Amino acid sequence: MRTYYLRSFGCQMNAHDAERICALLEGRGLERVGAPDGADVLVYNTCTVRKSADDRLAGHLGTAARLKREDPGRIVLVTGCLPQAEQHDFFRRFPFVDGAVGPQNLHHLGDLLDAAVEPADAAVKSADSAGNKASALPAVRGYFEDGAAMSGELAARRERPFQSWVQIMSGCTNFCSYCIVPYVRGPERSRRLADLLAEVHRLVGEGVREVTLLGQNVNAYGLDLTSRAAAGEPPSPSADGPPFPALLRALDAVEGLERVRFMTSHPKDLSDELVAAIAESPRVCEHVHLPAQAGSDRILAAMRRGYTADWFLGRVRALREAVPEVSITTDLIAGFPGESEEEFAQTLALVEAAAFDAAYTFVYSPRLGTAAADLPGQLPAEVKRERVERLIAATQRLALKSHRAWVGRRAEVLVEGASRDGSLLRGRSRQNVTVNLSGPAEAGAIVEVEVTAATSTTLRGTVATATSRR
Repeated sequence: MRTYYLRSFGCQMNAHDAERICALLEGRGLERVGAPDGADVLVYNTCTVRKSADDRLAGHLGTAARLKREDPGRIVLVTGCLPQAEQHDFFRRFPFVDGAVGPQNLHHLGDLLDAAVEPADAAVKSADSAGNKASALPAVRGYFEDGAAMSGELAARRERPFQSWVQIMSGCTNFCSYCIVPYVRGPERSRRLADLLAEVHRLVGEGVREVTLLGQNVNAYGLDLTSRAAAGEPPSPSADGPPFPALLRALDAVEGLERVRFMTSHPKDLSDELVAAIAESPRVCEHVHLPAQAGSDRILAAMRRGYTADWFLGRVRALREAVPEVSITTDLIAGFPGESEEEFAQTLALVEAAAFDAAYTFVYSPRLGTAAADLPGQLPAEVKRERVERLIAATQRLALKSHRAWVGRRAEVLVEGASRDGSLLRGRSRQNVTVNLSGPAEAGAIVEVEVTAATSTTLRGTVATATSRR
């Protein structure tokens, strides 16, 4: 085995896990290539939050099956949420796949690679009740245990030397009725504060300027550390596992760290203490991703979100009052089962009232095993499509208004590299807006940019001055 190809789908946690996959394979001497045809090992890091992700993967695995037929020695491995959701049924759908691991078992990827390289050493013989011998089968083709191991504890091959993902927790225990994440990522588990601080100090020593804290429910960090041993009792802060606001304050004190980001937050865990920590911590960026999902209280209850529309808007107001420069982005679902036109109009009203700076909009996608998949009133695809188009129009209009307010002002930008067409540089503001810029700067620099133009998704400007931090 000399080369590998990796295709990763889905969320930021999958991008984080992809860096661990690269480190594992390159630690075994494999070199990454940009196309599957030239690779000895094909790895697909999957998402199953929506059916569209499943459909995209099926197309890529069709290519993998063809390449496997052309060269049976080529190895196909699949990681992430899709094989975790299907487990052994996954191999019946895709019998050419040599091995698969769920997101809690990424550390076993090397074991599957070894078994695939030398299948004779990993074969077992079995016999049926009549004593007839069955053909040899791999001893292990998949690892799907719900264990405490986290991919954040593995070595990473970072995309950029000055930025790093930091997994602070895994899993979710909210069980929103439309969401498969608790079933494939397991319950909430937080990493110890001392381990996180040691990791961030090490990263800063390696030249990292910005860290992004990751978790499926990132602002619930630390609550499980104090509640595991006392089930049913209200969780409280402790020395080895503070809640999320205390973690932000601890990271804000790390010398040499320039920026701290985090995602994704659940609105019900956006406490006054967290709002204050964002406002009072200079290194914490002014951006909060706060998924609303809907604006109808009945739909929110059916989604099991744990808040009302008015309560959500109250949290938005609290954020904007405490952090005047904050950018608030969101997720929205159109066409949840039973959603009436009036209830969808309430979502549009919430969007207008919140004045989101950006939004990810989705049509409802039933996921097998979730409560909403069996709800009555599943809406036709054309109704969901028409509603999401209206959502997109509303959110893009508001995002354009928000971004135009930056024209004529200066934004602090961490330069990440060249723009897509290569004619400019590209970076991100503290508000997590993509900025295309011209002027003297290099990747990894933090610069002040004079904003001259805006679209619904980006800003454009010219470097004014370089700065080390705000």
